[in-house]
Amino acid sequence: MKILFIIDELELKYFEFNKLVTNFWLNVEFLKRQHDVFVATKNMLNVSENLPHCFCTRTYYKSDELVKTDKYENIPIENFDVVFFRPDPPVDIDYINATYILSMVNKEKTLILNSPEAIRDKNEKLYINDFPSLAPKNIVTSNTKLIREFLKEQNEIIIKPLNRCFSSGVFYLYNGDKNTNTIINTATDNGKTTVMVQEFLPEIKKGDKRLIFICGEILDYCVQKVATNDDFKFNEHCDSNLKFGSITPEEKAIEKIISKKLLNDGVVMAGLDTIGGKIIEINTTSPCFFIKEINNLYGVNLEKIITDKLENYILSSKKQVNTAFLSKC
Repeated sequence: MKILFIIDELELKYFEFNKLVTNFWLNVEFLKRQHDVFVATKNMLNVSENLPHCFCTRTYYKSDELVKTDKYENIPIENFDVVFFRPDPPVDIDYINATYILSMVNKEKTLILNSPEAIRDKNEKLYINDFPSLAPKNIVTSNTKLIREFLKEQNEIIIKPLNRCFSSGVFYLYNGDKNTNTIINTATDNGKTTVMVQEFLPEIKKGDKRLIFICGEILDYCVQKVATNDDFKFNEHCDSNLKFGSITPEEKAIEKIISKKLLNDGVVMAGLDTIGGKIIEINTTSPCFFIKEINNLYGVNLEKIITDKLENYILSSKKQVNTAFLSKC
């Protein structure tokens, strides 16, 4: 197959050394399987002669190292069998514009994971409300009065922005905190920016789990992300904050509730953040699967397990498209 990874700008800058990121491991594994792999960033997408293109460069795996060339070609995206669209948030207007270009791609020729429509329509924070039995109690608003009322009702809350990642801009607030107005006004930009406000789940003291959703299945491997230093949340990617996590039967049962809808929405790869059996976020943009850490903790090769499932899904999708095409003829 001919594969394109659209990754984050910082990730491309340190491409050869970035073994902390999921894209590195998947790129290497696809190359080991003799696929042609290219990389680019979202700002390299463009439309030429009414067709979506991308300036991208080829990658190689040799002498146990992942390398890329310095030669960039503007290739029609429909020349690729599959595109992995995985830039990091914030999901700003530039991010949304990239999804518009990808939505122009002929889906009978190229599979895009996750689909650009899903990225636009299914916000990572708001998406949990598609599964009310699994979501913690929450409100979504820019109204500071509603937030204060919710705080009074819940006593402890979490306020988070809708378009960022890695705990950026997330606040904990308790009823009676003398910084209440300052925190709410900061989070909402004085009532102009919509945020999600969730009930505080006390199980966060043990950390939250990152479950791996691939092609309709929650894998049996996960990490427990514990808080950094005196913070209440995980926000530093280092071994001391990533612990062995075992999936409970309750967490495994989440698969039956969400799988069909996620796949129908075009979400094939996701990271589910859970606390006490509740899903606090469904990461769809560039979910980190902590491959290096899980390999060390479990003694597995997670990149091979994930790539096996992705290959099967891609081939199955291609067959379905071909069958649908032939039925029209």
